[in-house]
Amino acid sequence: MVCTMPFLRALLRTARMIRPVPELPAGWSADHAVMLDAPDERLSPALVAAALGEYEPAAKLLATTRDAAEWELRDRYLNRLVAFARNRDGWLRSWLAAAPHDPDAALVKAQLAVERAWDSPARVEQLRAVGPVITAATQGDPRDPVPWRLALDHARGTRATHTTFEALWEQAVQRSTHHYGCHVAALQYLSAAWYGSHRECFDFAERAAEDALPNSLVQALPLRAAFALLADAPGASTTSVQLDRTDAACDLAIALSASFAPGDPWPAEVRNLLAYVLVARGRWAEAREQFERIGPHASSFPWATVSADPLGVFLDARDTARRRAAARRPSGDRGRPRGHYA
Repeated sequence: MVCTMPFLRALLRTARMIRPVPELPAGWSADHAVMLDAPDERLSPALVAAALGEYEPAAKLLATTRDAAEWELRDRYLNRLVAFARNRDGWLRSWLAAAPHDPDAALVKAQLAVERAWDSPARVEQLRAVGPVITAATQGDPRDPVPWRLALDHARGTRATHTTFEALWEQAVQRSTHHYGCHVAALQYLSAAWYGSHRECFDFAERAAEDALPNSLVQALPLRAAFALLADAPGASTTSVQLDRTDAACDLAIALSASFAPGDPWPAEVRNLLAYVLVARGRWAEAREQFERIGPHASSFPWATVSADPLGVFLDARDTARRRAAARRPSGDRGRPRGHYA
């Protein structure tokens, strides 16, 4: 069903059967030093406090990002705080009780409601029921694009029409023309798995990347389109044009990755996705380089899409890329695979 999933699961099995190499190359993080979704120095205190039932550090963090218009960071921190709240939400309930009209608390509440509804067998009905919570979040700060990213995700899950989605998209880009999260939400709506096609997905992603600011993560949007293709289309039905666009997306993402220092946590998720797609394409030397640039910053996405142990599959894929790159003889084919996984 999914062309990369059996392949990466096979990597897991194979890597565990091969004798470990005693020494890692210079510059590589040891396995025990690699952390999954490690919080940065701003988010960490908020998560620690939330674990103790205290909401004030989280409230201060989100208020700071809103005041400073740090929309990309705000979106990241929101996602991590909501991920924590899914299992431990006492701090959020205390926050809402103390400040029921706080726009940041309303935003956390809205995303948590969407994620819980998304997991329901009655997804569409549950998502429609939380519509007023989304509306309340969008009314918090007129400058903030993050609630509109959430509204776009909500629209996808409620089977909104193209006209409705376009109206929400217009609201999002009016607030931040190059917001990465909003672009990812639009890309998902346009994907073949939802309401579009692989061609529409690539077309949107490539145009957005062309218009993106220097070093913007929006330049990695075609890589997201490539991932959607590899995760949806069996290898036998993937056309040469689609694979050419996939490799071009990798090339663009490689250039973006090179603009950040090795080990920088900011582009870590993009680098993880890039390594994943390069492994799926059999571009071993380039995958090896990205794993080196990732350093200790493994991310759940995309590895959690192929395994319940995302850190384990990350480490196994990293080890496989290193071995394959070392064993591969020089050639002019850029390491692209042949056969079933192409």
